[in-house]
Amino acid sequence: MLFGSIFLIGLILLLAGNWVGSSKAGGQGSTVVLHIEGAIGPAVSDYFIRGLARAEKEDARLVILQLNTPGGFDISMREIISHILLSSVPVATYVAPGGSRAASAGTYILYASHVAAMAPTTNLGAATPIQVGGLPGSPQEEPSSPEKAEEKDSQAAAKDALERKMVNDAVAYIKALANRHGRNAQWAEKAVREAVSLTAEEALEAGVIDLIAGSIDELLRKIDGRQVVMESRTLTLATADLSIVRIDPDWRTRLLSVITDPNIAYILMLLGIYGLIYELANPGFFLPGVAGAICLLLALYTFHILPINYAGLALIALGITFMIAEAFVPSIGALGIGGLVAFVIGSIILMDDESMRISLPLIIGTALFSGAFFLWLIGRLISMGKKKVRTGAEEMIGAIGEAMEDFTAQGRIWIHGESWGAVSPEPVKKGQKVRVVSQDGLLLNVKLSQEDVT
Repeated sequence: MLFGSIFLIGLILLLAGNWVGSSKAGGQGSTVVLHIEGAIGPAVSDYFIRGLARAEKEDARLVILQLNTPGGFDISMREIISHILLSSVPVATYVAPGGSRAASAGTYILYASHVAAMAPTTNLGAATPIQVGGLPGSPQEEPSSPEKAEEKDSQAAAKDALERKMVNDAVAYIKALANRHGRNAQWAEKAVREAVSLTAEEALEAGVIDLIAGSIDELLRKIDGRQVVMESRTLTLATADLSIVRIDPDWRTRLLSVITDPNIAYILMLLGIYGLIYELANPGFFLPGVAGAICLLLALYTFHILPINYAGLALIALGITFMIAEAFVPSIGALGIGGLVAFVIGSIILMDDESMRISLPLIIGTALFSGAFFLWLIGRLISMGKKKVRTGAEEMIGAIGEAMEDFTAQGRIWIHGESWGAVSPEPVKKGQKVRVVSQDGLLLNVKLSQEDVT
């Protein structure tokens, strides 16, 4: 129960959505500093969007996004960029401190920002999109026939076409961002197609960034009076005397960074479903039901953030329903096999974004576990059905008892450690064995056992 209570408290706090910044509101005359460290995912985009909304609400003059990232998910990057482009507050992306980088998705965000700045000894680039998924390290089989060789060539061609499609889309996207702010579009294309990188000094010389600054204070001094292109106007920055308000990632962002991993969300969903199933099968145990409900709610909250395919979610639910139904409806395995197939297909298409697909080994492992679990459950039910009844009137029929006294027609016998009234069509002597033929209320109809028939 302690485990369930802790999770329940965490869920309540999470859904409450209390935003507690590291500093009090700055209001006018302030710049809000957001800090992104690590891979860009749903938790990071949620943190940035909420921070930007707070800056707009409090009428801040500038948002500084201090960035150090190796890249991240395409959908999260595009969410951040779309909010930067539509923001009423100018956003300055600052790659810092020294030794940081704005690789892959970070390069796109840098190009999209109203001001692009880097600290000395930082770098950016390597913006080629890659597809996450599949089975890494799978051995490449040699084709055993011309037909298989042709099939392999067609698959390779399809893969190349998909990669070209992704790269061309990324090139068009980053060039549009570069043209909006007058930055080097040719180098941006090379960063995507050839995965090239630049140091801060090289980026400044090539016109990729606007300036180099050793600190946030220096950045504010250097951009004072600079004109930036907003959504529908040109704005002149006045940043010389702005106060700094830092909004660091809070507990909510750290929690989301864990549970918004598609594989973690998938596991939470399955734990929630199986926990509730176990509670329904064993009412009164409480812990599986409480923990299952919490896990399921956390998974549903995560799916609200992730790009989920609801057809995939429906197939998973349908598959589990079919596998459960197999335990109660004699379908000779049709429901169970159909449920397993629906479960696997639903798991594969659960995420809409290619880069956020659930791990195939995890899907296969959970499918095998689910199938084995329900096969075990079916076997248990079948074996229980074949067992002889050990309680109630049915169990009493055929049982052997012993006469407690001599009697004709009606008397008492000792059976299963209890004294019962008995009716016999023939005389019975004390100590003789009798077999129960039927039961009529509290009276047993008996006859002499074969071993005592003379």
